[in-house]
Amino acid sequence: MKRNIAVILAGGVGSRLGMSTPKQFFKVAGKMVVEHTIDVFERNQRIDEIAIVSNPMLISDFENIVLRNKWHKVKKILKGGKERYDSSLSAIRAYGKENVNLIFHDAVRPLVSQRIVNDVIDALDKYNAVDVAIPSADTIIEVDNNDFISHIPDRSRLRRGQTPQAFDRAVIEEAYDKALKDPDFKTTDDCGVVTTYLPNEPVYVVRGEESNMKLTYREDTYMLDKLFQLKNTEPENITHVNDVFRDKVAVVFGGSYGIGKNVVDMLQENGAKVFSFSRSENHVNVGRRDDVARALTEVHEQAGHIDYVVCTAGVLNKEPLTAMDYQTIQTAVQTNYMGTVNVALEAYPYLKQTEGKIVFFTSSSYTRGRAFYSIYSSTKAAIVNFVQAVAQEWDGDGIKINCINPERTKTPMRQQNFGIEPDDTLLMPERVAEATLQTLASDCTGQVIDVRKAKA
Repeated sequence: MKRNIAVILAGGVGSRLGMSTPKQFFKVAGKMVVEHTIDVFERNQRIDEIAIVSNPMLISDFENIVLRNKWHKVKKILKGGKERYDSSLSAIRAYGKENVNLIFHDAVRPLVSQRIVNDVIDALDKYNAVDVAIPSADTIIEVDNNDFISHIPDRSRLRRGQTPQAFDRAVIEEAYDKALKDPDFKTTDDCGVVTTYLPNEPVYVVRGEESNMKLTYREDTYMLDKLFQLKNTEPENITHVNDVFRDKVAVVFGGSYGIGKNVVDMLQENGAKVFSFSRSENHVNVGRRDDVARALTEVHEQAGHIDYVVCTAGVLNKEPLTAMDYQTIQTAVQTNYMGTVNVALEAYPYLKQTEGKIVFFTSSSYTRGRAFYSIYSSTKAAIVNFVQAVAQEWDGDGIKINCINPERTKTPMRQQNFGIEPDDTLLMPERVAEATLQTLASDCTGQVIDVRKAKA
């Protein structure tokens, strides 16, 4: 079976972005753009190796980035050239005559999904050349030298190209060998080289996504920042989680019922030593920092270390703002938001010792405020921003921090606000607990982990 090599094309300097820093080093959601991009391929179980093609002046910068992120799949940092195709050629030649697939991806497309990567790899089983593209939402016009319309192509057949672009190494090498003998050769696209110089080689097109945007202009930085804020990541499918959690120490706030209770049970089943705290269980209120500090101190004194902290504690009051008494508002803010801050602050010194992990919970209502949810949805939005910011601050300490974004889930808190609902319309808390353990077992940080009902 061929090995799949992800080639991250990071040779640009970002002149069109209008910044002194190369665009791949622009920071968003806690990390450089290129770090987010490489993380996607590092996490994909079907990618065997990663090669970074860099501007020669930035090689040492990438070496430091690789070491800091502790990426295991990055095996080569190659020098690019003046033209875009020089970077592709650098990777093609670095892998000599190896029987591999080369999956080229722009370093400045950090929101490429695992679905796209997997679809590309699947297509390589049947085709030697694969592109990624999306339908054109706009009418495309062709103009003459005087800026008059000369042709309007049929929009239904037009696509906007993205990356990855993937090839059997021998095929893309053959295409470039022929292209370089052409004195009029010009290209900015590897698939274009194949279609021009190997016209009998079919290039299959995988469906892309609008969010798989490329950072090119300054205006793109604002769009990218917002997309990252709203980005949802599917929980990683990690097997043998019992091996991960055996003999680890976990603290769960809000562990007496609902999702928290399921997290406690599942961690225990997988070999962890779990300490559960809640208002009803042992009078620990996350809205009071002293309570949180006391709970974590007790755990550390008994267990000697803390590896994981999970905070599911939260309150929902579904009613108009003007109908809520002020004490109810204060309690909601204190529990939902300040509880998150308190747990993070008090857990920090313990998790720094173990390079541990912490998980908080948001809600699908965080993306847009809705009537009757003004306090709840705004505090859940604050949790997302908090997690993304703190992930950046704590990255150097080795602490991973994420938040779970479950669909409507069957919990006592939901029943108190909505009454009885059909089970087939709700996510079961066991599924959310499972996603929480998968997140704790992963190496992601600063992510919103989207948990949805399986499609029938």
